[in-house]
Amino acid sequence: MDFVFPPAPTPSLAIVGHTQRFPIHRIYCVGRNYAEHAQEMGFTGREAPFFFLKPADAALPATADGAVDMPYPSLTQDLHHEVELVVALGRGGRDIAVADALQHIWGYAVGLDMTRRDLQAQLKKQGRPWCIAKGFEASAPIGALTPAAQAGAIEQADIHLQVNGELRQSGNTRDLIWKIAEVIAHLSQAWELQAGDLIMTGTPAGVGAVQRGDQLQAQVAGLAPLQVRVL
Repeated sequence: MDFVFPPAPTPSLAIVGHTQRFPIHRIYCVGRNYAEHAQEMGFTGREAPFFFLKPADAALPATADGAVDMPYPSLTQDLHHEVELVVALGRGGRDIAVADALQHIWGYAVGLDMTRRDLQAQLKKQGRPWCIAKGFEASAPIGALTPAAQAGAIEQADIHLQVNGELRQSGNTRDLIWKIAEVIAHLSQAWELQAGDLIMTGTPAGVGAVQRGDQLQAQVAGLAPLQVRVL
């Protein structure tokens, strides 16, 4: 196939214990999927799940040792961290049943949904889309993928984030409002999911701002850690 200019390389993630990489198709994000975070954002209970997307090349893949540098983005004075369990699909499909959904998972990682919170707040007031607040370059730092069979009890795993050694966010994936299989099923009703899709499953309470020079350490029990330096 002849292109007018060379196509961009396929975004991808490192895999624990492998030299191969995991190609990224899309990045789906679940909003307000932990009760305490929903409450801190002004909502309550088990509202119907809602989703937004980040471009595949918004992923900022960590190296095999889990470290990555993130540039502080433009147009914001209030960049927030949101630590999340990331689900990577190895099989796609449409209208996937909850009972079958976990069979579509290739692996898991820890990631950060970085957010221009000041822009998001303005857009919410105006009833406009959040794309500029959520989908900017390097807005999704993600650690190395752990294959599903090696991830342990991922649906009851501790998740936490430290900033400069201070604990900011702490939770457990058992507290997800919409469980992993339910999220996959809901997404597959709206989109035909594909191998290579990533799902950022939501963040526990404690989101907050970061500054240039901050060191972020993100962890989901049983998965490779993620260390992000904000430049």
